[in-house]
Amino acid sequence: MYRMLFCFPWLLCFCHEYTEQNVNAQEKEDVQRPNIVFLFSDDHAVNAISAYGGPLKDVAPTPNIDRIAREGAVFVNSFCANSICGPSRATILSGKHSHANGFMRNGNKFDPSQWTFAKELQKSGYSTAVIGKWHLSSNPVGFDHWEVLPGQGNYYNPVFLQMDGSKQKNEGYVTDLTTDKALSWLETRDKTKPFMLMCQHKAPHRTFSPALRHLGSFDQVAIPEPDTLFDDYANRSKTLAANEMEIDRHFDWAYDAKVRKDERGDVKLPAPDRYGTPEYNRMNASQRKAWDAYYGPLNKKFLSEFAAGKLKEKELVRWKYRRYMRNYLSTVKAVDENVGRVLDYLESNGLAENTVVIYSSDQGFYLGEHGWYDKRWMFEESFRMPFLIRWPGHVKRGTRAKELIQNIDYAPTFLEMAGLSPPSNLHGKSLVPLFGEGGNWRKSLYYAYYELGEHAVPQHFGVRTDRHKLIYFPLSREWNLFDLKVDPHEMRSLHEDSGYQSKLIELKSELNRLRGKFEAPPYPRPRTSP
Repeated sequence: MYRMLFCFPWLLCFCHEYTEQNVNAQEKEDVQRPNIVFLFSDDHAVNAISAYGGPLKDVAPTPNIDRIAREGAVFVNSFCANSICGPSRATILSGKHSHANGFMRNGNKFDPSQWTFAKELQKSGYSTAVIGKWHLSSNPVGFDHWEVLPGQGNYYNPVFLQMDGSKQKNEGYVTDLTTDKALSWLETRDKTKPFMLMCQHKAPHRTFSPALRHLGSFDQVAIPEPDTLFDDYANRSKTLAANEMEIDRHFDWAYDAKVRKDERGDVKLPAPDRYGTPEYNRMNASQRKAWDAYYGPLNKKFLSEFAAGKLKEKELVRWKYRRYMRNYLSTVKAVDENVGRVLDYLESNGLAENTVVIYSSDQGFYLGEHGWYDKRWMFEESFRMPFLIRWPGHVKRGTRAKELIQNIDYAPTFLEMAGLSPPSNLHGKSLVPLFGEGGNWRKSLYYAYYELGEHAVPQHFGVRTDRHKLIYFPLSREWNLFDLKVDPHEMRSLHEDSGYQSKLIELKSELNRLRGKFEAPPYPRPRTSP
């Protein structure tokens, strides 16, 4: 071949021109395929995103996340399929409900051999990366680059697992560092290809530990209490009252409220105090100095007032609620700042017009509603998850979409954006048609929670429509039915109300239909006979 090219130089010119045309054609094709930036946090309630217009919108605005909504769309009826960290991530990758992707509860191991949208995008020519929280027990597959936190990861001076199996400790705050690494990858990626980046934050997950620069950010604002802060759990499943995720009875003094044992002297606080101060223990001397300068005087004042009997019962709950919310919202503040850093990078590097930007979180979270601070239950605050998207030229600016969407829909959406067809066995549907005129869309969603009693939340399953929700608790053989229009806080089940019996039958039938459609496993057997 080389001898032919030497003898016939015109052939060399032809080959060079042909190759250059093909490369240019491929580059043109890739330019038309959008980049995808998936910004993902952990336990971020929609009530803590001001674009959703909740009770905290004026108290704790999120201007950078709101920017995505302002320049694109916010989906106001976005939900998860299983409200717990690892299963939600597995659902997003696979486009399938938990029972089908094999990751039903935290502690399972994600099977890396199964189909994922990341593998499909990588195979089709995308540069792919995931950076930050992973939480799936197996190493990422389908990514050209990854740096992930082991397990839950840490807020201060975190370790990141590397692709070569090593561990790299980094000085600083995890939200900032995750973004640093994401931006570094964007700088060094193969720029001849479209890219898909998953930038996944630990925050605002428990232990709700703020960046030191944000300590005190919400001390001077009045944080409204939810109407259901002192829920008595009446008129619903008896399992609610057995929960172990109440700000009142289960919020740890050191781990959650940041009141360490060595600060208390002779003051004896009511239980619990189980987990110590793992984040404080990771800090260097200068970090601890800043932490102590903020929390020290506040804790001293609190302990003095408690010892003097000034904080009893509801007032003590209110104190813990305010401490919780100030810390939680401060971690959100760092997430929002770092979302802004990514948006600014895309703008300044000429990437914004051909890049899809999505902000989401693995599920919602209770911010004192029903007296809680965790997730899991199918009640609205943890069942809902944020979904905001900007895609210039495709998503109309300022859209507030009302369709029922779920995290099973993300994988087929990413594929259609990239011009690919999803496998026929996915449970989700591409959201791309909703970015235009819409059309026929689902009328109900299926939910399944499989954890084995963590926080004393039992396994439960349900269906939600635009107005009603039915939940089944198989271990206690209880049904709960809610009319979300007349009872948006889900304070009274209507399953025995004579006026709702036809709706109960209808929703039971729909739940069975969805379970059949998704080939869900049988319900767990009750522990006792009815």
